[in-house]
Amino acid sequence: MKRASIAVLTGIALMLGACVGAVQDKENMMTAAGFNVRLADTPDKIAALKKFPPHKFFAQNKNNQVVYFYADPTICRCLYYGNQQAYQTYRQMAFQQNLADQQQMTAEINQQTAFDFGPWGDPFWY
Repeated sequence: MKRASIAVLTGIALMLGACVGAVQDKENMMTAAGFNVRLADTPDKIAALKKFPPHKFFAQNKNNQVVYFYADPTICRCLYYGNQQAYQTYRQMAFQQNLADQQQMTAEINQQTAFDFGPWGDPFWY
């Protein structure tokens, strides 16, 4: 029973760590794309930050210009903001990253299919 509990807790910790890593990767990409960052360093800013949709882009019109925002109330406690160009650059970078991830996954699958199961027998015995 104790081992099962430890295994479950370890699994949960790994999943949460993966989520944090994905959000941090996204935020690093936003900074590289040209988004600016404002820290929520006062109680008023923290309260305002929590009113925005967390970890999602949203757009506002400001002086006939579209400004894109991304609120992170959990990891960096900050608000990212950028113009249309920064958002388009981010989208292109995210697309390229997804494409690279898919290519890597395909290469790994192809490598696995080249594995010789000879002495082990048919892998689909179950």
